[in-house]
Amino acid sequence: HNQAFVEDLLPDLVTDYQRWESEKLLDNSLFWQYDVRDGMEESISGSRKRKNMRPTINSYMFANARAISAIATMAGKSGIYREYQSKAEDLKKLVLQNLWDEESSFFKVKLDSGAMSDAREAIGFIPWYFQIPTNDHNNAWTQVTDTSGFKAPKGLTTAERRHPQFRSHGVGTCEWDGAVWPFATSQTLVAMANFIRNYDQSVLSPQDYFNAILTYAGSHSKNGKPYIGEYHDEKNGEWLKGDNPRSRYYNHSTFCDLVITGLAGLIPRSGAVIEVYPLVPPHSWQWFALDRIEYHGHRVSVFWDATGNKYQKGKGLFVYVDGRLIAHSPELQRISGKMEDNTKCH
Repeated sequence: HNQAFVEDLLPDLVTDYQRWESEKLLDNSLFWQYDVRDGMEESISGSRKRKNMRPTINSYMFANARAISAIATMAGKSGIYREYQSKAEDLKKLVLQNLWDEESSFFKVKLDSGAMSDAREAIGFIPWYFQIPTNDHNNAWTQVTDTSGFKAPKGLTTAERRHPQFRSHGVGTCEWDGAVWPFATSQTLVAMANFIRNYDQSVLSPQDYFNAILTYAGSHSKNGKPYIGEYHDEKNGEWLKGDNPRSRYYNHSTFCDLVITGLAGLIPRSGAVIEVYPLVPPHSWQWFALDRIEYHGHRVSVFWDATGNKYQKGKGLFVYVDGRLIAHSPELQRISGKMEDNTKCH
């Protein structure tokens, strides 16, 4: 990977952030967005006209600020680092203080009127995509395994199923009022993986992630052939845009990333340490392999073999870099190892 390329983007990223501030920043220092411009139109809480404060845009801007501060550190720009580190910290506090609904134990949209939306929506999980919440917010994840919450036979819904306006906006007009959107499912699964791995919690286990991603994988079909569309019915899996050509080309939802970083557990990070934390539950799969992944200028391979008979490398979890074993565990668990020193950016 090319550090000079990333550093060269820094002025443009700063300019982009400043433009967002000039267009979308409210007096209370939270960002607003129309649901449609989040790519999430016709939601229960949203509007194409009202300047609502959403967990989406505020989580994204937190992540943007944090990324700018990290790149500024690489580039030796201490002033930019301090400025954007401060912006990230302030926005995190504002999200926790303003978008968390204590009564519902959920992150919600705050309407431009100042009232909190009465709907739990899948966008309330997005703060965990960037690890904004604390352990005080863990109970939100009870909703992902609740059939009155977001769990449906064919996937995770975009709004809680118990809400009176669930699936109330019609069909085929891009409604985000409950139907299953692969885009939202992908975001929720990344957030779920972060939650399971990095929080002190007993709400979810790897089995819950495993169940959700298997359901998601099972949705990738239409008329017996591989297919991924715009959005589908939560009960029968029917793709709601039918044969509309716009719906046919929706393989945008990071499915490979979910398999690589989620199931197989290769967690992207800077530096020479490779961390692998599979979310495949014990005794679910006898074997799996993630082979020849290009990573930091090297090739990484991960093998799980419960018996040692599949890959003839022995029993357990193995991590190789350029053919060299750097980590092994007899169990499916978090392991790490170090690449050679020549993995630094150049």
